[in-house]
Amino acid sequence: MDTLADSSVYADAAINQGLSKEQKISFLRDLCRIRRFEQTSLKYYNLGKMGGFLHLYSGQEAVAVGTISLLGENDHVITAYRDHGHALCRGMKMDECMAEMFGKATGCSKGKGGSMHFFAPDKRFWGGHGIVGGQTPLGAGIAYALKYKGLKACCLCYLGDGAINQGPFHESLNLAALFKLPVIYVIENNGYSMGTSLKRSSAYRGSLAQRAEAYDMAWDVFQGEDVYEVRARTQPAVERARERSEPTILEIRTYRYYGHSVADANAKKYRSPEEIERYKTQHDPIQIWRRHLEAEGLITEADYEEIDRQAREEANHAAEFAEQSPFPSDSEIQKDVYYEVDHQTEAARHGTYFFNT
Repeated sequence: MDTLADSSVYADAAINQGLSKEQKISFLRDLCRIRRFEQTSLKYYNLGKMGGFLHLYSGQEAVAVGTISLLGENDHVITAYRDHGHALCRGMKMDECMAEMFGKATGCSKGKGGSMHFFAPDKRFWGGHGIVGGQTPLGAGIAYALKYKGLKACCLCYLGDGAINQGPFHESLNLAALFKLPVIYVIENNGYSMGTSLKRSSAYRGSLAQRAEAYDMAWDVFQGEDVYEVRARTQPAVERARERSEPTILEIRTYRYYGHSVADANAKKYRSPEEIERYKTQHDPIQIWRRHLEAEGLITEADYEEIDRQAREEANHAAEFAEQSPFPSDSEIQKDVYYEVDHQTEAARHGTYFFNT
């Protein structure tokens, strides 16, 4: 197998040397939980249990696990519509996430957001945004708040390669550089802007992250299939944000096994079946991390099978929980639109908020 599965030059990086056996196994557990959650989501979407779109994270798991594992209590996360992996890594429960996709009241957004709008403010996870690139100014805003409060912290702001040509993203980069904001823009480059290859959708010389040079901003490019590598290459950006309050662009090259969304009928036409199979067999993040742990004598094949079984059971339980949960009542339709209206603040008594109260 021509991969990083059997060895990694990043295993001995300082940030990885201090990892305990338990932490390394927890990374494997997170990788498996994301994969099983996505597989179960796909099953129930195809059964007609979910409305809206479904953007699966299968194949990209090491990006979320590796980057978010570096964060602390004061750090924040915001992402785009392919948000399930980030949410689970940030501590959200499968039950609340699955119920949200079923449109149930027990969902993390009370069944009103769906797949693209997972939120957990208590975990400093701010979505889940369906507007392409719309989360990037918000990521800069979160970083501004961190700096304003004097906190040594960062905001990880994820986006896809298709979002880098959006105007708000470049406006965000300009402000992040001018104000020296502790934001890390993580481009999860899976090679295809929906169904259009990178070379046909974006103008660039060597990489997408290189555009950071126009804003006098630090940048890096690396592969996103090995948790060791992701952690080692992301850590300098985290330190730069925390210690010097400076932004970074990271381009992490990864691959999605399914289409842009489940509704992407041409996923196997603009990509060859051979290409998809090559990534699954030679670059799978779960198998790469599993082989690391087996080589280090931390787990056996039976251990891996048990971890995967537990992840599958958790995902199945989440689907059962979602099916049994109630839908939001009709009386909820005008709630959670405006904070002022919900809490009857002074501002709620002035103006019009689509509906009068």
